[in-house]
Amino acid sequence: LAQRSNMARPTNMTEEVVEKAKDYVDNYHKYGHAVPSVVGLCKAIDRARSTVYDWASQEDNEFSDILEAINENQELVTFNQALLGEYNASIAKLLLGKHGYTDKQEVGGMDGKAIELVSKIERVIIDG
Repeated sequence: LAQRSNMARPTNMTEEVVEKAKDYVDNYHKYGHAVPSVVGLCKAIDRARSTVYDWASQEDNEFSDILEAINENQELVTFNQALLGEYNASIAKLLLGKHGYTDKQEVGGMDGKAIELVSKIERVIIDG
């Protein structure tokens, strides 16, 4: 078995990392990704997800805006590609669920009122 490296990913935020993150937001496809994602960003900038979320929670840096832009782009790309039939419907539904979209059916009665269900029991007498 191969030994695992004890080296952790770097946690420092450099201008180079910020620029690469911004590039990922607009050019995620050149990184081989069909849709932008936080995990894709982490791979692109070689940082752990926990590090990226930690940066986004701190003041005076751009990572909260970068993460928001990724989420907005993910929603837009997924929605458009689903409408065009380019994305698998189940995957699109799963991704869009993260953005507040739901797939539900409501059944209503006349004028939007609730449907009234009436049960009826009948006794039938059969002459024999």
